[in-house]
Amino acid sequence: MKLFLLTLVIVALTVLILAAYSARHGGHVGQHVSANRELRRRGIGCVQSQDREERRKKTKT
Repeated sequence: MKLFLLTLVIVALTVLILAAYSARHGGHVGQHVSANRELRRRGIGCVQSQDREERRKKTKT
């Protein structure tokens, strides 16, 4: 029973932290790589975008 209560408290805290984070960012939590400013600055893109760019390069040659 103690383990169940501990697990319940941890899950509840996690949900509260996620809700606070979501409220702070206007309800929008970006999960796509292109929505992350730091990854864009480092030149990291998503696989789909990189694949699309490579296919365009191949069709131009």
